[in-house]
Formats: sequence, C-alpha cells, structure tokens
Amino acid sequence: MIRASHLTMLLLLAAPASIAFALSMGSADLNLGELRQALIGDGTSLDAAIVRELRLPRALSAFAVGGLLALSGALLQVLLRNPLADPYILGVSGGAAAAALLSILLGLGTAWVMGSAFAGSLVSTFLVFSLSRLDGAWTQTRLLLTGVVVAAGWGALISFLLVISPDGDLHTMLFWLMGDMSRAAHPLFANAILLAGLALSLGLARSLNLLARGDLAAAALGENPARVRVSVYFIASLLTAAAVTVAGSIGFVGLIIPHIIRLLTGADHRSLLPNTVLLGGCFLVLADTVARTAVVPIQLPVGVITALLGVPVFLFLLTHTRNP
Repeated sequence: MIRASHLTMLLLLAAPASIAFALSMGSADLNLGELRQALIGDGTSLDAAIVRELRLPRALSAFAVGGLLALSGALLQVLLRNPLADPYILGVSGGAAAAALLSILLGLGTAWVMGSAFAGSLVSTFLVFSLSRLDGAWTQTRLLLTGVVVAAGWGALISFLLVISPDGDLHTMLFWLMGDMSRAAHPLFANAILLAGLALSLGLARSLNLLARGDLAAAALGENPARVRVSVYFIASLLTAAAVTVAGSIGFVGLIIPHIIRLLTGADHRSLLPNTVLLGGCFLVLADTVARTAVVPIQLPVGVITALLGVPVFLFLLTHTRNP
C-alpha cells in the first residue's frame, strides 16, 4: 500500500501524459514537436485541424467519461455496500439507451440523441427511486432489486427497438450500446458535470467513511444514514447519466477502478474519490486510443476494449484481495 498523496501526484502527471499520447496516435502519428506545433501554432496545418478538431475533444471527453463512471462506481459501492456494484446496476444506462435508440430510429440528429439519452437516464433514476420507496421503506437491497428489474424492462425495450430497426440504423445503434466516443465532440458538458460531482462527493467524504462502517456506526457518530444515501444515490445517478449521454454504455470502468485505488491506498474517501477520477479518466483515454488505432481503418467501440481489459483485471483483484 502506498501513500495516497504520492498516488495523487503520479496520477496528476499521468493524466496529461495519457491525453498527449492520445493526441499523438492515429492515422497520422505525431512526435512531440509536431504535437506542440499543432496545439499552439497558427492552426492552419492539417495536423492542427486533426488534433484540435478531432483528437483533443475526443480525448477530453474520454477523460471526463472515465472519471464520471469511476466516481459513480465508487459512490454506488458504498451506497449499496456491494463491491460488485457499478454505474449501470440501477438501470440508469438502460433508460438512456432506450431513449437514445428511439431517437436514432426516428432519424433525429446527434443533439437529439444526447438530449434523449440524458432525459431517459433521469426518468429511469426517478422511476427506480420512486418504486423503491412505495411503502416508505428504503433499503440497499430494495433499491438494488428495483434497479435490476427496471434494467431488465429497459433491456426488453432495447431488444424490441433493435428488432424493428432498419438495417441502415443497426450499426449506429450497436456502436452506441457498446460505447462509442466518436460522437463526443463537445467535452465541456461532461467535464463540468465531473467537476461538480467530484466537489459534491468530496463534501460527503466523511459521511461516506462513516456509512461504510454500517448504518448503526454512522448514526452513533452523529450521521444521518438515510440523508446520505439519498444524496449519494442522486449524485451517482446524475454522473452515470452524463457519462451515458456522451459515450453510450461503457462497462467495467466503474467496477474495477475504485477497487484498484482501494487496493493501492485504502478506503479513505477523502483521497479515494479524486484518485478514482484521475485513474478512471486515464484508463478510458488509453482504452479509446487503442479502440481507434488497433484495427485501422476500423474504429472499435471503446466498450469492447474496456471489457477485454476489465475482465482479467477484475479476476486478478478477486483473487488477490480478501474483501474486494
């Protein structure tokens, strides 16, 4: 186990390095001098256009989405007290996917697809939360089971939309379902949500440390477990909604990244949350770079790469930690 502050410093160096790597790799590889000129030059060259208009927005969006998913995963694992919880377990992504696929099927533009995805995420969030509190009771198990059932319902609707879709739309739909960064041309939205979510989460860091000990221990130390759970649930849901809106469904980031940070530095959320955001962002930037360069000229869905990398990493964590 290493000091959390040391890991933070390493990740703060790794974040710009991963973005620089993403900017330099592609159909036209750039060395550091060419990359620097493309970023700060007059912007009239082909390299400048490629870097500024294509690679930089995509890399910044990938970093934000990775951070959003990792932070959401860390919050949900405390909320549900389940180490296997991830940002898609409560059906948020299912609502987003169903709404986005319906927009694609109707032939609407990218802005409509993203707006529909965000609206679908919010609808699913309020649906799960409302159903889990029908009789006034609210527990982690009830919320989890409600989310699983709602997610199954969204899955059925997604299957129906895929079946009735014309062949010309299926490729776009499947890419979106597997995670696709090619539509991510406006990183400001995702990064703003990430910064706001991190700030709110850090404000709850002490409460999360207490909640991880159990409701009785948290209440005995002056915390209100119910209030904390509601706050964490809505923060995690909005983080997931933003990520799904930008990039579709990308698995394993929110599952494995928090585990890696806990394994390296412990479970103090004051350091775990920012380190999780940094590592999640770096991970997805590198995964997206592999996705668009591994099988040139074909671009793979980034969700395929995160799954290929995430499965062995998670199996390693399961076999090397007593309490994953």
